[in-house]
Amino acid sequence: MKILVVGKGGREHALVRALVESPGAHEVFCFPGSAAIHELAKPVPADGLDSLIAWMSGNGIDLCVAGEESYLVTGEGLANRCAGAGIPCWGPPKESAQLEASKEFAKAFLVRHGIPTAKATACGGYAEAIDAIAGCYPTVLKFDGLAAGKGVAVCPDEASAREFLDEVFTQRRFGDGRLLVEDCLTGPEVSVFAAIVDDRYLVFTPARDYKRIGEGDTGPNTGGMGAVASRNLVSRETMDRITADIVAPTVAGLRSDGLPYRGFLYFGLMLTPDGPKVIEYNCRFGDPECQAVMPLVRGDLAGFCLAGANGELREDLIDFDNGWSVCVILASAGYPESSRSGDRISGIENNALARVYHAGTRIGADGSWETHGGRVLAVVAGGSDLATAVTAAHAAADRIHFDGMQRRRDIGILHFTNS
Repeated sequence: MKILVVGKGGREHALVRALVESPGAHEVFCFPGSAAIHELAKPVPADGLDSLIAWMSGNGIDLCVAGEESYLVTGEGLANRCAGAGIPCWGPPKESAQLEASKEFAKAFLVRHGIPTAKATACGGYAEAIDAIAGCYPTVLKFDGLAAGKGVAVCPDEASAREFLDEVFTQRRFGDGRLLVEDCLTGPEVSVFAAIVDDRYLVFTPARDYKRIGEGDTGPNTGGMGAVASRNLVSRETMDRITADIVAPTVAGLRSDGLPYRGFLYFGLMLTPDGPKVIEYNCRFGDPECQAVMPLVRGDLAGFCLAGANGELREDLIDFDNGWSVCVILASAGYPESSRSGDRISGIENNALARVYHAGTRIGADGSWETHGGRVLAVVAGGSDLATAVTAAHAAADRIHFDGMQRRRDIGILHFTNS
């Protein structure tokens, strides 16, 4: 099978590796990929969606896997263009990907289908947002469009709210767009992933990520400083409730709204005192949750995705390890406000028992790996129990070094001490 994965980050590195390791003789390609991904998948000589579709058509690609969300909603949409060219795509069409691309669209969908979520007000300007907040803090502010994981702020007071509103409406940091003022939910978060094929679905291993830069969940939000994944992460009762109250109604809602869906759907949830509620949808795997979940997937992921893209949910092709997986992110100096490139990385080769996924690296002039982005590496290890996985992941992270490296040493420990 000839497979092309679209994207370039740590999530795509994990997906590419899982597809390469699937049974069968698969030839894997990538666009745009990265230096690390190019060690596993052949880069495609394309410079945009038009040339990418032409290349796939001319080279007999059997399956396109959408990793990065932006391509799903750019132009006519990756999946839409694939459909027009007769190329099976594991990823939703543009109209369905609005669940991620527009938070206002997603909130209306949730309310329309009675899916538990926080109350919210859509606002078109600074003054309107201040009126909607009405002095009620903490509050959650969400830019309506895609913002590379940086368009959401949990504001404890008026000063922080005004600072974020200035970024959105005055500085236009994320471009033109509206904003949601949302009630602040409380409770532990959990990320649930489902593979959806029309009106059927399969729930993958849940995960929990760590968003703040500092230990003890302190400091500014990031794209994620680590993650933990396991079938034992939440109770069977809670997962049954999530499936019944959230996953199943979402799939039914997509069908009733005429929104076709074949691909991964991410449910960002808060386990509130009133039960699980949806914080957000992502129309692809999360990052860094994907890096934690993929090592727990067993069987033929490539065959599963191809069958799904062709309208068949083949649950028999994959299974899930019942152990634990812990992912520790190594970030560059200055992150998340900025990032520093060019710092030489050592120790990657000393981790034979762990998986090291590259998110922000490049090959330097001397042939060694160096930093090239905010989140640099994801170091992942597993075990039959949480303590074993935590010890292995942090030991593997200890072997890697670069100047200015930032990491959290409480990944897998915080939130789980009494579980």
